[in-house]
Amino acid sequence: MKGAHSVEKIGGTSMAATATLFDNVLIAGRKGADLYNRIFVVSAYAGMTDLLLEHKKSGKPGVYARFVADDGANGWRDAMSDVRRAMHVRNAEMFARGESLKNADTFVNMRIDAVSACLDDLARLRSHGRFCLKEQLVTVRELLAGLGEAHSAHSTALLLRDRGVNGRFVDLTLWDQQDMHDLDECIVEALKPIDLATTLPIITGYAECAEGMVRRYARGYSEMTFSRIAVLTGAREAIIHKEFHLSSADPKLVGADKARKIGRTNYDVADQLANLGMEAIHPGAGRGLRQTDIPLRVRNTFDREDEGTLICGDYVSDTPRVEIVTGIRHAQALQFFEQDMVGVKGYDAAILEALTRHGAWIVSKSSNANTITHYLSTDAATISQVIDDLQKRYPDASISAHPVAMVSVIGSDISRLALVSDALAALAQAGIDIVAMQHQIRNVDVQFIVDVDKFESAIRALHRALVETDGGKVETQRAA
Repeated sequence: MKGAHSVEKIGGTSMAATATLFDNVLIAGRKGADLYNRIFVVSAYAGMTDLLLEHKKSGKPGVYARFVADDGANGWRDAMSDVRRAMHVRNAEMFARGESLKNADTFVNMRIDAVSACLDDLARLRSHGRFCLKEQLVTVRELLAGLGEAHSAHSTALLLRDRGVNGRFVDLTLWDQQDMHDLDECIVEALKPIDLATTLPIITGYAECAEGMVRRYARGYSEMTFSRIAVLTGAREAIIHKEFHLSSADPKLVGADKARKIGRTNYDVADQLANLGMEAIHPGAGRGLRQTDIPLRVRNTFDREDEGTLICGDYVSDTPRVEIVTGIRHAQALQFFEQDMVGVKGYDAAILEALTRHGAWIVSKSSNANTITHYLSTDAATISQVIDDLQKRYPDASISAHPVAMVSVIGSDISRLALVSDALAALAQAGIDIVAMQHQIRNVDVQFIVDVDKFESAIRALHRALVETDGGKVETQRAA
């Protein structure tokens, strides 16, 4: 049975725009009872998890990476000092009341001191040389990840109370508990005493549990927490607040005047986006919402009046159309050729095993009688390791890889007549040769493999032909 409440997740960039967040999302003109029957799951403030772990894009080491590298006695300690300083600066920017600022800083100091004491103990053990800390390092990563969300959730609840709202900090990081439970148990126990009609829970996106959130979901852990809370509480709707609309293409590539909000789509489309690394929601999180028939809404934090894009399990566009053009700028095409493959089983399984072992993300694959090609979202170093492994196992095979870009046109129903021929004509007119093409029977996406330097021009050409001049604007506005 569905409840009267929503479960809403706020991303790190939105969290960092604190004034806008309060004006457009957390309060947004509400008063009295209208403020409640909402549950918020918050990410760390933008950049904080990078300081705690490592920079998501550049790889610049944070506390965790410096602790693992053991780069001098004070390497990780200096990094932790940077975290403390950044959290204090953030607090000073947000709090007008001196008492609340003191409360927020005291909380930060307590948590950082506790985590630092743990790292000190592990550093002493490591200095003896006889202790293998591999398993403990996994725990350290989990501990550090939760620190960012504990800070943001605690501060947000304080700020709400300063504004007369009964905000309640719900700490799922369980940083000082010994017994580990599974994620669902942790959530149910934490929410049991809360009356949603009179309390606004602000919940940490990180949840300490037996499964290990970072270990299982990497940086997507907060969306898993969000999804499970929605499922377990029977939310009427799940909402993600991002710093942008879910649009038909990247406005920076096709122009802000040409990109348009999707308005409505389904979980099939969300899965395709996740597969390409452009996540509307983590695929594991979306699965739970879809199975329990909870709609997901993606809203722009900076556009208060817009209802965003609604994602449902059963939605199909009224007429076949392309809803979004996106892709992967840097992919790798791994080609495995073996003349003796015809009619022989086992090659595909061996390739998949090698890719899994080295953590290569498979976007798609194709095969014929003697060739299997995998399109991978990974780096050249990983590909090299995969090829070495496979070459040892199959010395007579011809195995190669080369960088490519993938551009995908996606929609809840793209079965319209001549879509592929129109796409090919648009690419040809733009002077873009395709390396390969994938078109699945399900009619949710078509993938075009092109040279890396043609990625942006391919996005623009396909968006112009299949969205801007294909009646997409009328359909999108009607769906919104």
